[in-house]
Amino acid sequence: MTRQPKRITAIAASISLTLLLGACSNTELVPEETPPAPTTSAEQAEGRLAAVAAERAAIEARYADREAVCYDKFFVNRCLDEAREVRRAALVTQRAIEIEASLYLRRLKVDERDKAIAEADAAYAEEEARLAADPPPVKAAASTAPPPPRTRPAESRVVRSQQRAQESAANAEKEAAERAANVAAYEERRRKSEERQKEVARRVAEREAKAAQRAAEEAKRVSGNQPAPANSQ
Repeated sequence: MTRQPKRITAIAASISLTLLLGACSNTELVPEETPPAPTTSAEQAEGRLAAVAAERAAIEARYADREAVCYDKFFVNRCLDEAREVRRAALVTQRAIEIEASLYLRRLKVDERDKAIAEADAAYAEEEARLAADPPPVKAAASTAPPPPRTRPAESRVVRSQQRAQESAANAEKEAAERAANVAAYEERRRKSEERQKEVARRVAEREAKAAQRAAEEAKRVSGNQPAPANSQ
């Protein structure tokens, strides 16, 4: 009388263990985050930025493929969580590379600009010293109009500072527009992800309902096939 229920329990435990091992075997290891190697040239920085853009596209493609695979698994939510974590870690690594390369290019541009300003100021000072030591001969003025004032180094720096401020404002507007576009894209991805999660929850609920119905039918069938206990004399 008790052998049949024990057998059903053993089969159910075996099936659960098999599903659990299958889920664990598909777990992806998240790579450890390591800081990128320092950039040493402008060519290397440009190459790294191009590689980051390509790798981001590849990361999103792998994530989409992984999502499709997760929908066919028993532990759907666990599989999706692991896929999201792998994607997040990969994007963090690429962001670190992008920040390091961009900062290198910015520092390089600042150094080049400061060097050009210093060279221009030095050339102007050298010319002023040469003219002071050996002034040119005075010629009769063709007119009484005063000569136009020469631009002093300080004035040149003011003009360059204004130009840099205008460039910074333009760059800030561009970056703000890019951030707004990124936010909109993120919201769209989040909305689609929520829709997929709802669909997954619906499928899981249907699967569980069907499994419960099959279990009830199987239990009813087993109980109906059990022989009636014999009356003791």
